[in-house]
Amino acid sequence: MGEFDGQRWVVMGLGRFGGGLGVTRWLASQGADVLVTDTAEADDLHAPLADLRPLIRDGRVETRLGEHNVSDFTTCDGVVVNPAVPTPWDNRFVRAARAGGARVTTEIQLAVERLGADRVIAITGTAGKSTTAAMTHRALDASGIPAILGGNIGGSILTALTRADARPVAVLEVSSAMLWWLAGGENGDAFRPRVAVVTNYAPNHIDWHGSADHYRACKRAVLRGQSAGDAAVLPASESSNVSVWATRPGVERIVVRDGLTDATLPGAHNAANGAVALAAARAGARLIAGTELDEPAAVLAIRTYTGLPHRLQLVHEAGGVRFYDDSKSTVPDATRLAVGAVGPARCHLIAGGYDKGVDLAPIASLAAEVAGLYTIGATGDAIAGASGGLAHACGTLDAAIDAIVERAQPGDVVLLSPGCASWDQFAHYEARGDRFTQLARQRARP
Repeated sequence: MGEFDGQRWVVMGLGRFGGGLGVTRWLASQGADVLVTDTAEADDLHAPLADLRPLIRDGRVETRLGEHNVSDFTTCDGVVVNPAVPTPWDNRFVRAARAGGARVTTEIQLAVERLGADRVIAITGTAGKSTTAAMTHRALDASGIPAILGGNIGGSILTALTRADARPVAVLEVSSAMLWWLAGGENGDAFRPRVAVVTNYAPNHIDWHGSADHYRACKRAVLRGQSAGDAAVLPASESSNVSVWATRPGVERIVVRDGLTDATLPGAHNAANGAVALAAARAGARLIAGTELDEPAAVLAIRTYTGLPHRLQLVHEAGGVRFYDDSKSTVPDATRLAVGAVGPARCHLIAGGYDKGVDLAPIASLAAEVAGLYTIGATGDAIAGASGGLAHACGTLDAAIDAIVERAQPGDVVLLSPGCASWDQFAHYEARGDRFTQLARQRARP
């Protein structure tokens, strides 16, 4: 018997990158009849629909594409909302589902409920949370501690929890949108991870939240629900900002002051991420797994970590020029960190993209520090205009690469670190990074 036998569930948002695939498969495996609805047309969802085809053929999954229909949300038992759906508190389909008595939730909520928040290391921050989460998972794994990695970093952990004996440590990268759902609203405290981790903070995702205050309140939720006996890991750069990162009485406050040296990944920010990851793994081993971390093995695992795709990844080298794909950089702070990691003096920086409503002046100011700033996308002209005439407004990634290969000299670095989302010109940041790599390999001078 499945948990949802005889129930009808709606998955709101399959996503062009297939973010709703995992929960759709899981709901079907639990006996639910599933309707996947997305405002995108079938042609835009070709890849994830191909993965669902066997379930569609068997009649276990239906689709409604190109629109949402209110009646679907009022005649179901439950709705799983993709966290990318903006302002869900004011979404008419979400409101209709609740008015009709349906349970409204998200994939991450379903996973945490079944695993137990007491098994969770929750990692958030404006930048660095994916890398820190991956490093934390590697440290636990190297120490022989059963662990799973999921959340905003991608993939579904629900299938890993179907076994009755599955009680791993769950390392979850949690976005501000996920935290809104987990906490029960921007001021909620329903989420209580055993270990909470913060990498850094800067205003972001104003397009989703509506204001910087709302974004900040959602980020705070990673700590708000904790209680005595839990642990919070904070870098020294954020620990003094108690107005944002206050912890409750009895919560162990672990402040990380030094970076982990001799790491494979470049940049002081990655050294800091490594030290935060080690502290998080140490706390998770002790408080969740009930054991001590194998420190030598954990340190080695973090130091030798080569990074996630599209996160300051060396993708090509030709004629003495190195090309780094940092397409995952979607906030100005991440761009500045990437430039610092490769060295500004020889850096040809490509930046710009979808407008999320954040201040892009920090990117424009880099024009005076780098060898060249080349702007692309919807925000490109604004960044170039704020640079005092120092930036090259290229419009497209293709045009930026063409301009750079005419100027780059041996010893230079070409860095795609947009500081903006990709949705104006690409389906997602992965597609943007892949195009950068393709162009580098095609057009770089040998």
